[in-house]
Amino acid sequence: MSNMVANGNNSEPISKKSKMSGDTSTLHLEGIPPDTLSKVQKYLDGFHLSVEKLQEVSARLLKEMIRGLGKHTHHRAPVKMLPTFVRATPDGTEKGDFLALDLGGTNFRVLHVRVMEEEQRMLKMDSQICAIPKEMMLGTGEQLFDHIAACLGDFLDSQGLKEQTLPLGFTFSFPCEQKEIDKSILIRWTKGFNCSGVEGEDVVKLLREAIHRRGDYDIGSVAMVNDTVGTMMSCGYRDQSCEIGMIIGTGTNACYMEEMKNVKRVEGVDGRMCINTEWGGFGDDGSLKDILTEFDLVVDKTSINTGVHTFEKMISGMYLGEIVRLLLVKLTEDKLLFEGQMSQTLLTPESFETKFISEIEEPDRGLENAQNILTKLGLKWDPVDACVVRLACDVVSSRSACLCAAALATMANRIRVNRGLDHLKTTVGVDGTVFRKHPNFSEELQATVRRLAPECDITFLVSEDGSGKGAAMVTAVAQRLAESRLLEDSDSDGEEED
Repeated sequence: MSNMVANGNNSEPISKKSKMSGDTSTLHLEGIPPDTLSKVQKYLDGFHLSVEKLQEVSARLLKEMIRGLGKHTHHRAPVKMLPTFVRATPDGTEKGDFLALDLGGTNFRVLHVRVMEEEQRMLKMDSQICAIPKEMMLGTGEQLFDHIAACLGDFLDSQGLKEQTLPLGFTFSFPCEQKEIDKSILIRWTKGFNCSGVEGEDVVKLLREAIHRRGDYDIGSVAMVNDTVGTMMSCGYRDQSCEIGMIIGTGTNACYMEEMKNVKRVEGVDGRMCINTEWGGFGDDGSLKDILTEFDLVVDKTSINTGVHTFEKMISGMYLGEIVRLLLVKLTEDKLLFEGQMSQTLLTPESFETKFISEIEEPDRGLENAQNILTKLGLKWDPVDACVVRLACDVVSSRSACLCAAALATMANRIRVNRGLDHLKTTVGVDGTVFRKHPNFSEELQATVRRLAPECDITFLVSEDGSGKGAAMVTAVAQRLAESRLLEDSDSDGEEED
């Protein structure tokens, strides 16, 4: 990381902990001759984002968020801002036994979670993983939900819970339009699923019907949960100031607590609601085209969903390795790496895995890891090549952290302004392999957020099983609010009688 960052007309000295995107450490510059470095930097310039540019990105995202919240503008907004019908974060009084069902791929999980108010603890009592056979992923919706209901029944049997009617948190990781906390319409299948009779239907209703067909157990209230919301809620039980959830892994997304009066698509103006931003779509209308590099354009063009998820493709784990690979191919073509000699493996799309970036950027063994990886890729390298590759990895991951920070700063500033506060103290619940595994990512993300949201004091808390415990916590909070409303209603009835 360099000691200077472009900041207006001045170059402001900054510490290693507060570099902006594209600034590279002197550690990563060592071993590269000055003439080679100046030639390489020309290819890296497009990844450099100044403080001003990141502030611009943040302002553009805010504009898109407001569009997404609007009653008449949301259907055209690339940032979808989906209402989740989660109306509160945990307050620590939640208690009871809950089930969680997590369906998002070829396996699904069933969990039994116990929330204990006295000890402020949430315990995963037990869980079970059930496979979904390939033919069932392409069969009828009835077969799929019958299979889920059967596995849920087996689990309840094994736990001795079949006689109880427990509330259930349902993480269903497919594109859905949520109508209520217990009503979610599947828009389209993804991830290799194509079960008939489910698209356009309420998945909670389909699950309940499958359980009723069995007739040997029942479930209580159901809360539909997005994995980002689960992340926020699982952290929210440990830290009640957690009002933002963020995932930076294979994909990326975030949610936050918005004032109801600004959520124009839903009736009511009182209180707050968690909004699932779906920020991966930021830029799908061309609003980020000035910061897209030639490598980003190739990644988009060769992806299975060309033209969508622009922001996600610049920052998430599914794409970072491919951006680096394309950059290395270009540098090799121009004889700045490997004496211009390419390997067939390097020319193969997705051969440079995102985990390689984390390994190459390790402080102690990074260069050694780089050399091993380059050998594995069939390349003839010298020590300078390894240093250049490390520099390329640093620049790409740095841009990812800084763009993510710009988006997070937008959200924190939004909450602060919404509440008319001079200073906001809040917590972000976070999950995802990029945040967890990359050696510098979280540090850089946090340093950049401090620069872009100076009036916000933000704590980061890594989620413990957001899609499991978090789903149960959404259900627990929904139950607490429902009980509170019942109490208020009975009190008001009593007053009327008086």
